[in-house]
Amino acid sequence: MSIPGQMYLLTTVTRHRECFFADPACARVASRVIHAASTWADSCLLAWVLMPDHWHGLLQLGDEPLGRVMNRFKGCASRALRESCGLDVSPWDRSFHDHALRVEEDIRVVARYIIANPVRAGLADSVLGYPYWDAVWLDRDPSRILQEPAGGRCSCC
Repeated sequence: MSIPGQMYLLTTVTRHRECFFADPACARVASRVIHAASTWADSCLLAWVLMPDHWHGLLQLGDEPLGRVMNRFKGCASRALRESCGLDVSPWDRSFHDHALRVEEDIRVVARYIIANPVRAGLADSVLGYPYWDAVWLDRDPSRILQEPAGGRCSCC
C-alpha cells in the first residue's frame, strides 16, 4: 500500500543483474532521466545512486501510487536507453523493493547509505569519485523535506 507523503527507500535491479550501467553512455542517459523532475511527477526524489546493475533512491511519495511512479521511472529510462544506446530490451527487472521509513529513521543517514554504495562496492574511493548520484539537500536544511508538500509539490524541490 502506498502512503502519500511517506519516505521510501527504493531498490530496483537490472534484468538478470546485467551491468547495463557499467557503460558510461548508458549510465549518463539513465541519470538524466532519474534527475528529471517530470520522471517523478508530484513525488520528490531526495537522493539516488545508479550502480552498474541496480538503482537505489530515497523518495517522498506524492499522490500517485508507488507502483505507478516506479513504472514511469523504468519506462522513461527504458525508452531513453532504447533511443540513445540502442538497447532492444528493458534493462530493468519487473519488480522493485521498497522500505517505508519509520519516524525514528534519520533520512540523512539513509541518504548517506544510498550515495556511499559505490564506495562500499569498490567502484570509487569516495562518493565524489563516482558520477552517478545526487542528493537534494547537500546544502539544505533536511527538516524542510519533512514538511507537508505545498500545492502538490514536495517541500524540497
